[in-house]
Amino acid sequence: QGYLVNHKRVQRLMQRMGIQAIHPKPSLSQAHPAHKIYPYLLRDLAITRPNQVWSADITYLPLRKGFLYLVAVMDWYSRYVLAWAISNTLECTFCVDVLQQALQKGRPAIFNTDQGAQFTALAFTSVLQEAEIQISMDGRGRALDNIFIERLWRSVKYEDVYLHRYETGPALITGLEQYFPFYNQERPHQSLAYQTPAAVYAASPDSGI
Repeated sequence: QGYLVNHKRVQRLMQRMGIQAIHPKPSLSQAHPAHKIYPYLLRDLAITRPNQVWSADITYLPLRKGFLYLVAVMDWYSRYVLAWAISNTLECTFCVDVLQQALQKGRPAIFNTDQGAQFTALAFTSVLQEAEIQISMDGRGRALDNIFIERLWRSVKYEDVYLHRYETGPALITGLEQYFPFYNQERPHQSLAYQTPAAVYAASPDSGI
């Protein structure tokens, strides 16, 4: 038997339950055998202030046809998104550009990423080394080592991308240009005592916002 149900209703119910359809996803964390892998520095570390730890990660965002890649840099303590960018390739360049944009707003003690080739590339790690920032990398296959940015991806997708089902790259970018200011400046976080990421990050004496 079965029931006739509109696909939009199914989408809404799946979003409420926090589930997704199972389908192949592109692998975003391919290691490069010639690149140096740095140890994970955050285990049992108390995060007590802005600019103590930043992290970066890449996710993919679906369009009606195809998908694009999103990279973002986040401050762990405040959850503030310092910089982000969209790309149709996984070249290192767009990650380096976002890192340099983020560093215009502050400088962390530690910068954490996964072991993907974009983040282990000398073009990326050299920027951190020149800024005298300690480099930390997740254990292989351990997404929970970068849990706060994983939660960001969930928010971006379920609060914006899946709801709007963007047709094109420009439409996606326009949507994210509205979403990230909302996330930073208007969306309170329970874990931040219902303050916004921008309010918590701006309280740091060395923040650049």
